[in-house]
Amino acid sequence: MLTFIPTPIGNPQDITIRSLREFEKAELFLCEDTRKTKHLLSLLTERFDMVYPDTEFISFNEHNGIQRIEEYGSVLAQKHVVYVSDAGMPVISDPGQLLVAYCQEHHIDYDVLPGASAVTTAYAASGFEEGKFLFYAFLPHKGKERSSALQEALANGYNTVLYEAPHRLMKLLEEIVAIDAKRELFLAKELTKRYQQYYRGNAERLLEILSEGNIKGEWVVIIKGQKSEAKSLAFSEVLALEMPPKIKAKLLAQLSDRSVKSWYEELVGK
Repeated sequence: MLTFIPTPIGNPQDITIRSLREFEKAELFLCEDTRKTKHLLSLLTERFDMVYPDTEFISFNEHNGIQRIEEYGSVLAQKHVVYVSDAGMPVISDPGQLLVAYCQEHHIDYDVLPGASAVTTAYAASGFEEGKFLFYAFLPHKGKERSSALQEALANGYNTVLYEAPHRLMKLLEEIVAIDAKRELFLAKELTKRYQQYYRGNAERLLEILSEGNIKGEWVVIIKGQKSEAKSLAFSEVLALEMPPKIKAKLLAQLSDRSVKSWYEELVGK
């Protein structure tokens, strides 16, 4: 049987007793990063008297997942196998999705334990009253794909949760300001860790605040949705249109606070 176990997103005390017992009896660990998993297990052994499992640790990530399934797929039904990602809830935006699909296809029993999640923790802290939200994980790093994904996140009408690395946070805020400077955001830094911080305000103000602050650490960014169906439809339609960049840039400029030149340079990849 395969068990997917959430790991703490920062504070080791967020591990569950059930997870500790599953770790102790595991016969095989599949880990997004074996070094991080072994470090976590060492901490749990020291602090909570967990019995460190005497077993094999195998890397299972986005680069080798398919190969690992070919190598270890037959073991999943025979042994007590545990899968953990680097931190938080496995399978969600995570290579563990391959394992779930494999188990379903081959009728192998599996279980998913509840536990820490940066998505729900940050959303609960945001204070945004709507119970519905969309999760986009990490945006593409650059180019037209990033621009299109961000436009969609801003225009979909729902509160939208993103992950962002510290070296791209300011870029993200600048991009949001260029499109909608007054859009309300909630930012959560280093959730559950010593330097955890929350920020709420419009994009322009948060860019100003964080330009003078310490942005090290992992971030969750929540974009407050705006119900503007006409504008949402227009953005998605214009971005998908096959037309000369100059014309498309003019249309996009009319739907945002950005200049025609800015849009044109992005569309042609300069």
